[in-house]
Order: sequence, then C-alpha cells, then structure tokens
Amino acid sequence: MRWTVVCLILALILGVHADEHSHKYEVGDEVVLWFNTVGPYDNLQESYEFLSLPFCVGKGIVQHHHETLGEALLGMQLTNAGVDIKFREDIPAAEICIKDLTEDEVGQFRHAVANGYYYQMFLDGLPLGAAFIGEKAEGELYLYTHKTFTISYNADQIIQVNMTSGNKLHLPQRPRGGHMKIPFTISVQYVSTTESFDDRFNKYLDKDFFEHKIHWFSIANSFMMVLFLFGLVTIILIRTLRRDYARYDREEGLLDLDRDLGDDYGWKQVHGDVFRSPSRLTILATFIGTGLQLIVLALCMIVLTILADLYLERATILTVTIFIYALTSMLGGYVSGSFYCKYGGRNWVRTMVLTAAFWPATVALVVNIVNFAAISITSSRAIPFGTMMTVVAIWAFLVFPLTLIGYIVGKNFTKTPEFPCRVNPIPRPIPDKIWYAEPWVIVSLAGVFPFASIFIELYFVFQSFWTVRIYYVYGFMFLVFIMLLIVAACVSIVSTYLLLNNEDHRWQWTSFLSSGSTAMYVFGYSIYYFHAKTMMYGYFQSTWYFGYTALLCCCLFLLLGTVGHYAAEKFVRRIYRNVKID
Repeated sequence: MRWTVVCLILALILGVHADEHSHKYEVGDEVVLWFNTVGPYDNLQESYEFLSLPFCVGKGIVQHHHETLGEALLGMQLTNAGVDIKFREDIPAAEICIKDLTEDEVGQFRHAVANGYYYQMFLDGLPLGAAFIGEKAEGELYLYTHKTFTISYNADQIIQVNMTSGNKLHLPQRPRGGHMKIPFTISVQYVSTTESFDDRFNKYLDKDFFEHKIHWFSIANSFMMVLFLFGLVTIILIRTLRRDYARYDREEGLLDLDRDLGDDYGWKQVHGDVFRSPSRLTILATFIGTGLQLIVLALCMIVLTILADLYLERATILTVTIFIYALTSMLGGYVSGSFYCKYGGRNWVRTMVLTAAFWPATVALVVNIVNFAAISITSSRAIPFGTMMTVVAIWAFLVFPLTLIGYIVGKNFTKTPEFPCRVNPIPRPIPDKIWYAEPWVIVSLAGVFPFASIFIELYFVFQSFWTVRIYYVYGFMFLVFIMLLIVAACVSIVSTYLLLNNEDHRWQWTSFLSSGSTAMYVFGYSIYYFHAKTMMYGYFQSTWYFGYTALLCCCLFLLLGTVGHYAAEKFVRRIYRNVKID
C-alpha cells in the first residue's frame, strides 16, 4: 500500500508516463509491439510460445510478459518484438533481424504454414487480428517475411492499427547448403484520423454476427416464451391450489370417517414430513451456499462488464472474476451455514470446509487435467507454477477465512426455523406412483424448458468463446440470464407440486436437481457443437474443450439448482401455511 501511494504521488508530480497503459503519447515516445503465441487457426487453444518457431526479434528487450493473473491463466505469452517504433515517426522499411535457418528450422516453418499456423500481435492494447505465418499456393509453401503497419492516431492517442503481410519467401523442402538466411522486415506509417478514442474498439466487434436481425428475433422469441411459460405456470398453480383448498375446506365439515376416506391423497398428506431434514444435508448445504455465491458472481460480472466494458482489456474479465469470487465467499459461507443449521445439522466444521473447498477444488481438478495435457505438448497454455501458487494463496488467505467468517455468522445468527407444520417422528412411507411422477423422470424432463430459453444465446456464447470473435452483447446476456432464472424457478415449482401431490415428501433434492438438470442438456449441446460446428482436433484440444465445458455446466448446475430450491421452498411454505392441519 505504501508503494502504491508513493507511485501515485510521483505520478502527480512528474506527470503521467506515456505508455500503453495511459494510452497517451508524445511525439517520439516508444510504442511497444508485442507478439502473442502461435498455433493452428482451426485449433485456437493449441498455442505455443512465439519463439518456439525459429522467428527472431529485434535488439530491444526480449521478455515474456504477464501483466495480470488472467493473462497467465489463459496462457498468454507476450514477447517484446524488440522493434524501435516511435509515436508519429514513420519507418519506410527497417530490418528487424536476419535469421540463419537450418534444415530442421525450415521444416518447422513448413509444418507451421502447412497446418495454418497464425499468431496475434498487440500494440497499445489493440489486437491486430490473426496474422498467418505464410500461405500455401499451387502445392508450394511460402513464408511472410515483411509486415506493414498503418497506425491511425488522433492527437496523442492511437486509434487503429492495421497490419498486412508481404514478401512471400518460398520454403524448400531442403535448402541449398543446409542453411537458409531469411531477413524479417517491417514498415510503419502513421495516418491522422478524426475518430474518437472511445470508439476505437468498434472495428474488432463483429456487429453483423451479434446484432443480426435473427439474433434480435431469437431474443424476443425467448422472452415471449418465458412470459408464456410463467403465465401458464401461474394460472395452473392458482387454479389447482384453489381447487385443493376448496376440497380440503369442504372435507373439514365431513364426519371423521368420511374425511379419512376422502382425504387419502394429495400434498396435504405429507404435511408431517415435508419439512423433514433432507438426506445428505451437508452436500445440499454446500451446493446451495456455492450456488448462491455463483449467482451473485454472475450478476456482478455481467453488470460490471456492461458498465465498464471489461472485454476491451486482455483477460480482465477472468482477473476480476477471481477476485469477486473471493470477496463473495462470505456470502457463500453464510448461506451454507444458515441452511445447514436450519435443518438441525451438527457437523458444521465439515460443512464449512466443504463449502470453502468444493468449487475451488472442482476448478483445480479440471485445470490440472488440462494443464497436464498442455505440458505434454509443451503448449503455452500450461499454467506456470508461480501462478498456481498465487491462486492457492488467494484461496488460503482470502476465500477460506471469509467463508469461515460467513459460516459462523450464518450458524450463530440463524433463528430457530418456524415451519408451518410439525415434523412427525417417524417418516411416512412413500406410496407407489405412476412412472412419470418418479423423481428421476421429473428431473430429466424439467431441464428442457430452461435450456430452450437459452438455446439461441448459447450458440453465440460458444461462437465467441471457441473462435476469435469478441462477445460484447452483455445486455442481451443479462436479459437471457434473468429469463433463465425465472424459467428455472417456475420449473422447480411445478416439479415440486407434482412430487408432493403424489405424496412424495423428498422435494428438497428434487427441486434442486430439476432446475439444475439444464446443465445436462447444455453439455449435450456442447458435444453436438464440437462435432458439427468446429474443426477442432487432437487430444489436447478435446481435453481443453470438454474439460472447461464440463466446468461451465457444473457452475450452471449449482446456480440453477439453487434458484430452483429457493423458489420451491417459498412455494412449499406458502401452500402449507394456508392449510389447516389437524
């Protein structure tokens, strides 16, 4: 903190240093060009360090560059190009370096060109797009050795950077003499523009794809479907419950014998068991605490991205997500502790530790599996050991203590629950029922409706995450997310009513699983997307894709399951509060 204050004071005294962080330059100031990782364009996640291929860089400082935790976790390896680029000073043609290639190194370039290898560059924080290493033409392989940069500026800020490749050099199978000298050159031209700095990122946003009329129509269609489903569920439940109340009130006036014969079915029969502690209470409490934390995390990230345009900076969304998750750990601990104690749980230490460790351990498991696959092919996606220790330190010194504090508060300040009905000492036997009223059938079918409400938006999310497109329509995502929560709540309420009406009091887990089962359909869609919409190949890409997709589905399972459980709990309390129990 002291160093931060000192740096701020020095900045105020000496002025803001001109660099890619302030995005303000004086004439002649250095402009740094960064080379990113290389890899096949059809397998975007299979990336390697830029210098793993026999490229060369200039005489400037050459270093691997990690500015944020998110960049390190995403495997971004920015290498300083070592090119002496000055602000508003043209370079007609300049030699970066000359590389004397051996026969093996020429073979590496041939392999890269034949497999469509590309790399990305950054200048002043702007991505310069996918630059292919070379091209195939008439059965021959050619390497691009020259790059032309056209930099548009407005006053003291860089607005746009366009890069074109040229000077195709033939790559023979066997160079003469076993060696081949290749000069890599560069030229820079500055062009004045009147475009504002705030609009400079618009050219990187695929508006034709994300803002197409089909997208708007799909969002409107999903919204209308949600409204229809919500209205239909509300009408059905109100009419059904009103009929049940009328029947029960009518039976109150009958003789005991008649009432017993008439009142031998329905959700009223399980009033003595409906508030019984659910099985595997520790796991359910952990899921609900973690799920609510993930709901808050998702809402915070969507809103912050809308307000602050976090997608404009490299890996900022991932970095912010990690720290917001850590800061919301107290909420997860509080919810888990209060839920566990509400149902009379006694082993609170185990539940607290599980709440603090479950989601981080799940993420760590997937990340390590993917990491081992990345290490096996020497990919830049392999997370450095120091970065892993940083994440472990965040959990140990931030997540775990906050979860402990929240759990203790939830455990000690939760009031004794006042259930509308007493719990019978002996559980009531669950009668046989028709097959479609079984919990596993209800759970399996319930997830269809939430999945249908996000199906279209899911395609756009997958397209941006697994391609080079930048997802920026977070306003749409916010609307779809809210619709998803509403549909999940409605589905859970209907599932709970069907279960209770068949005299099955095991509603807690059914309500959680019925809305959470949407994740199963999302994962099924991901399998279809992988085979039908992508050109991915190789075991590393498959491990990366299905590993992180499974992690996303696990997050969705906890998130929607929590929403469904809370909706069902409110519904159950409401209906049993309005029923007179003898």
